[in-house]
Amino acid sequence: MTVTIIGAGLGGLVLARVLHRHGIRAEVYEAEASPAARRQGGMLDIHPWNGRLALETAGLAEEFRALVLPGRESSRVVDRHGTVLLDEPDDGTGQRPEVQRGELRQLLLDSLPPGTVHWGQKVGGVRALGDGTHEVRLAGGGTFVTSLLVGADGAWSKVRPLLSAATPEYVGVTVVETFLFDGDTRHPAAAKVVGAGALYALAPGKGIIAHRESGGTLHTYAQLYRPQDWLAGADAATVTARTVEEFAGWAPELTALITESDLPPVLRRLATLPAGHRWDRVPGVTLLGDAAHLMPPNGEGANLAMLDGAELGQALAAHPGEVETALAEYEQAMFARAAAEAADEDIYAIMFGADAPHSMVALLAG
Repeated sequence: MTVTIIGAGLGGLVLARVLHRHGIRAEVYEAEASPAARRQGGMLDIHPWNGRLALETAGLAEEFRALVLPGRESSRVVDRHGTVLLDEPDDGTGQRPEVQRGELRQLLLDSLPPGTVHWGQKVGGVRALGDGTHEVRLAGGGTFVTSLLVGADGAWSKVRPLLSAATPEYVGVTVVETFLFDGDTRHPAAAKVVGAGALYALAPGKGIIAHRESGGTLHTYAQLYRPQDWLAGADAATVTARTVEEFAGWAPELTALITESDLPPVLRRLATLPAGHRWDRVPGVTLLGDAAHLMPPNGEGANLAMLDGAELGQALAAHPGEVETALAEYEQAMFARAAAEAADEDIYAIMFGADAPHSMVALLAG
């Protein structure tokens, strides 16, 4: 059996790794040209009940621990004036160690046989052939047929339409992402307000969230409730200027996280699939991660995707020759897990609601 995985994100790579450990071949098709084609996100807090469990299943627990950045479980909440309302240091007893997403992805890539990932292979579309097999069409030309297809290809999955008519919908939050490098030396005031780990500078309807990454990088997400077409088509200078206008009157060490960015700002609009998204069993195909249960970022997305990959790999290994049994078993557990997470507290209502930033202080202090 060969498992075709579309997407070399964390969930797809965990699946490939678990399959490899069980002697099952995986072929991963990734649109990016190489592992270094773009920055691979920021910090991830890896939870013991899903993300770390997945990495243990993948046989990479020790290697994962070597990637953990000490001190990054610190968290700080400030108001718009930079006044510290809560400061929780990382005392080493936390249960959610922080790692760089790019380093974790590279760990997974290095754990796979050479040639497992086919880089620069963007999928243009897929179609069912009527016998449980599927044809994958590559955007650069060429097609191939697979008897077991896994969509690990994120929010705008090309595989999802085989199973579901659901499409992501905008949740009302726009994010402007920035980076300040060598913060302690080049941006000392901003580095001081961020602190050792995560910063939450919040007010009703908006906030500046930043993380201290390796090498003193300050990775920031300015987040606002705005219409979906806000800043559509704007150039980098306009995005920066208009975004900082939204934070007029805020402390300069906070707005510097936007205005002093060493890279052009990246505009993102948060989307979600319907809560409780599920589908009827379709032979020969399934989904994992954001392709299956996209939610606004709440610290669980990468963790859930990795556990999806680990459990799918285990199910396929436990039912040799019974692919449909394995897929049904995996999907039922995944549906329940995703639905429970979707029903949890709305972190955005807490961060940017009428009582912000005090609502966030209550959450973290509780």
